[in-house]
This record gives sequence, C-alpha cells and structure tokens, in this order.
Amino acid sequence: MPAPAPLLDVYSQPTLSTLAPSILASLGVAGEANRLNLPPSKRTVILLVDGMGANLLSRNAEHAPYLNSWVGSPIRAGFPTTTATSIVSLGTGLPSGAHGITGYQSYVEEADSVFNWLGWHPTGKKESYADSIVPEVLQPEATTFDRAQAAGITVTTVVPSKFDGSGLTRAGMRGAAFAGIQAYGDLVARTVAVAKSAERTFTYCYISEIDGLGHVYGPESEPWLQQLSLVDRVVEQLSAALGPDVTLIVTADHGMVEITDANKIDYDNSPVLSKDVLALAGEPRCRHIHTREGAAADVAARWRAELGDRMWIGTRAEGIVAGLFGPSVHSAFHRRIGDVIAIATDDIAVVRRTVESGLAGLPGQHGALTPDELLIPLLTSPAR
Repeated sequence: MPAPAPLLDVYSQPTLSTLAPSILASLGVAGEANRLNLPPSKRTVILLVDGMGANLLSRNAEHAPYLNSWVGSPIRAGFPTTTATSIVSLGTGLPSGAHGITGYQSYVEEADSVFNWLGWHPTGKKESYADSIVPEVLQPEATTFDRAQAAGITVTTVVPSKFDGSGLTRAGMRGAAFAGIQAYGDLVARTVAVAKSAERTFTYCYISEIDGLGHVYGPESEPWLQQLSLVDRVVEQLSAALGPDVTLIVTADHGMVEITDANKIDYDNSPVLSKDVLALAGEPRCRHIHTREGAAADVAARWRAELGDRMWIGTRAEGIVAGLFGPSVHSAFHRRIGDVIAIATDDIAVVRRTVESGLAGLPGQHGALTPDELLIPLLTSPAR
C-alpha cells in the first residue's frame, strides 16, 4: 500500500472540503466555488458512508453492483483521514488547518489535555464536555449549512438521533435542521421527505456501519462485505425514492486498511519512542507527538531511527510548510498539531496496548495517506 507521490501533496486534487461549496454553487448560491463542476440542481442530498473508501468499493464491485454502476471519479478525503476531521471539512468547506479539528485526538489547550473530538471530551473521560469546551469557540468558522440557510435553502442533517446537539455536530454541522433517525428505514423515509419539502433543499445523511465493522473485523472481511451489500441496496432504494428531481451524491470520509498484530508497534512498551514525550495524540496510523520543550528535534530523530523506513516523520513546522493541513494553519490551532508528526506509509500502526487497549486491538485502521485511506468515492446518481 504505497503512499501517494509526493506524499504530502494532498490538496493538489479536490478533497472532501471542496464538495459542499461545489454543491452550494450548483444550487445557485453566489460566491461559492464549484471546483467539482457539479451540474445545476434545485435539490441535492449527500449520503456519506463512513469508511467506504473508493478502492475498497471498486475492489468489491460484486458486493455493490449498484454503486459501481454509477459514474464518478474518486476525490481525496483530506488529512488526516479520520472521521472527525473529514466531517468538519465537509461541513465547513475548509481543510483541517483552517477549522482546527486536526485528528481523531488532538492536544487542546482549552482542555489542557488530549481531546477526543468524536466524543467531545478529554481522552479517558466518557461524558461530553460541550458545555464547558464550547464547540462554536473551538471551531469558530461558519459552516456551509449556515451559508446555504442564509441563501434561502432548506438545510437538514439526517443522522442518528444520538448525535443531536453533540459537540461535533455543533462544530461542523450547525446551521442545519436536525432529523434524528434509528435505522436505514427512517433514514430513507426522512431523507426523501426533507429533500422534497421545499423548492431548494440541501440534505446531508450518514451511514456508519461499514466503518464500524471494518474496524472490528477488518475491511473486506465477510461481515464487512455483507454490510457493503446492504448499503448498496439502501442506496438503490433511496435513489429510487428520491426520483429524478433530486440529485443524490454518495461519498465517504476516509477508507481503511487492515493491520496485523505483527505490524503494531506498542508505544507504551517502547522507552525509545516515549522518551521526552508529554502527550501522544492522533491515532495509530497518524500520530501527533507532543514533546518536552526543546526536545522535538531529538524525538523526531529517535522516531526516524526506529520507524523512518515505514513512516513519514516530521516536525510541526515541516508538516505545516508541506501543506499537510491545507495552504495555511490558523495560529490558534498550531498547538493542536504535534511537535512531531508520524504518518504511516506502509502497513504499520503505533498503538498503545495499555492506554488505548480497545483501539490497539482493532484490525481496521485509518488516518494516513495511502490510497486505500485517502481516496473516497464521489458518485452522482445516474440520469433517470
């Protein structure tokens, strides 16, 4: 699974952050850039299938014949290839350096802790901190849903009910009406209802199970393939129910790779990797390494000596200059990037078997820039 060449040239091609602005332009919103050249539409639905990378989808076409019959070319997720970052990139139309959600976990000064963005809490805690660590402050940029609503478009998110009012929803999806769902049946029914509820509509809906089964069993495992087949049928049903007057776009937030136990390096059992490190954020295939003051160069050198043939390892400044987080990084978000960054380039993962035992045990992983993680589908419903 070789990394793209050049490794860090993430934004030389369209990414997930270009999708919503392109949709707004296709809906007639002035001032929005249609980099994806989407045709004009009055009603558009985005269905984001978590973890359904473009390569995974095309390699398993026999399990998803309907989706593979659609016309489309892959785009890139952005960096890191992880759900929290991608969801907010889609919602804001910005790369991670501009919106500040820099990984699965980031060091957040306001929490004085490594912070889990999906749960919106310090790592190791369980309850949301959205009341005290305010999402609208940590991610202050207006969303594409805000802009669509201001342009008179009816905007709705159709997602599991548990996400109503969550920190990540407030950070990346604010401005849209919330329609909570429980299963595929009400996803289809509610999406169709809201998409057809006004003259101009923009609807976002979300399916999580492919990602969940990929993590637990591995991508392309039998449970994963069965789930892909189910999703294929749901998309066919949704497309038919929406009819010809609604444009349906299917995409993903990232892909996934399978990592064997033999290729998992245990940070918690490595005095070399942990020396002079104050906090380890990110996830196994994309680590943000926060060091003692003045130790970044030495830590980077030790990580390169141990893992440099299997990971890209650079300092925060090198990562920013290389454009990993977009053309610029807001000064308020610099500390959310590690003093050192380590990105897997082959089938390796840096896990924490003691501190992150659940995450460490999962065969399915993502976060890095290999094609299986970076490339996501951009499929538009065929003419009907």
